[in-house]
Amino acid sequence: MRLLKDIWDVFVIEVQRVLHDKGVILIFFIATLLYPLIFGAIYRNELVRHLPVAVVDESRSEASHRFIHKLDATPEMRVDYHCCNMAEAKHLMQQRRIHGIVLFPHDYDYRLAHGETARVCLFCDMSSFLYYRSVLSGTSAVLLDEMQQVEVERYGLAGITGEGADELVQPIPFDDVKLYSPAGGFTSFLVPALLVLVVHQTLFLGIGILFGTAREDRRTLRVIPPHLRLEGRTRVVVGRALAYLALYLPVVAVDLVLMPRGFGLPHIGRIGDLCVFLLPFMLATVFFCMTVCSFVRERDTGIITCIFFSVVLLFLSGAIWPSCNMPSFWRLFSYLFPSTHGIQGFIRINTMGATLAEVKFEYLMLWLQTALYFATSCLCLRAAKRFKIGVA
Repeated sequence: MRLLKDIWDVFVIEVQRVLHDKGVILIFFIATLLYPLIFGAIYRNELVRHLPVAVVDESRSEASHRFIHKLDATPEMRVDYHCCNMAEAKHLMQQRRIHGIVLFPHDYDYRLAHGETARVCLFCDMSSFLYYRSVLSGTSAVLLDEMQQVEVERYGLAGITGEGADELVQPIPFDDVKLYSPAGGFTSFLVPALLVLVVHQTLFLGIGILFGTAREDRRTLRVIPPHLRLEGRTRVVVGRALAYLALYLPVVAVDLVLMPRGFGLPHIGRIGDLCVFLLPFMLATVFFCMTVCSFVRERDTGIITCIFFSVVLLFLSGAIWPSCNMPSFWRLFSYLFPSTHGIQGFIRINTMGATLAEVKFEYLMLWLQTALYFATSCLCLRAAKRFKIGVA
């Protein structure tokens, strides 16, 4: 009973500290919910569509006109300009009025008519990968369709028509199926990772503000019940962790369970597996934040640290760049952060429909981090008591 009473006392004190700090309330309850809404609004359209492009048709033939008409019909781009030469098209590109140029050489129709290989030149705006992807994918789709039509026409001239010509043009039919992201869009790719990272970083930021404020006011030990200041560090750590979890779990449920469904993101995983996986992720994150924030001396230090590491953690997570292609040092370094395994496991369960057994590595690593950072949290609190850190 004494154990539970001590944990409850610490729990109450920590909840009061959170609810009496406007900055922490802003981070814990407002920013954590506002960030996903902003991400969802920004990336709502999934794909970049109807990009303006220019065509330079030196051929001026029926074949080139047909190609241009198909380009304009694609959802990825629209033909806004018909230029007389490349100099005019380059000028439009420099003015950022177009994001791609399609050039038909003067011999385009001649080569097709004589059974030779014709060329179509594509110039893409590489200032943004999304511009490049849309222009390239749209042009490639039209190019493949035109190649099939040209081959059918050539077989027709050779006396091969109907199904025979179709089988020669496409001997192995195939279907393009985009697994786990039907739209193949940027939202389904990036936002799930950002949702987990927002939970990780806002929790770190809020705890950092609490610890930094106590240090600034020299109240690090005063916020601990008197009878626990010399002994009972484990009870203090557990009480604080339970307070953060109790306040944060509803927010996590909204961010990681309801938000993906509200945004229309892929969510084919089982809720039970997702909840069981999120438990060690939250525990590991809380104890990690308590360990690192033990070194925070000022209220603003946590903010600076959070801003510095946010982009780093996103890249280390393996969601932007595959972990297998990272240097060994950085791959191992990423294992120090709960966000790495949290993002990987969340995406595989929620987006790809994996079971808990199929994310066994990430699940066990999060439990290992929970144990490790719980121990380090206790050691940091012991050091604070031993050296009277933050005592007036």
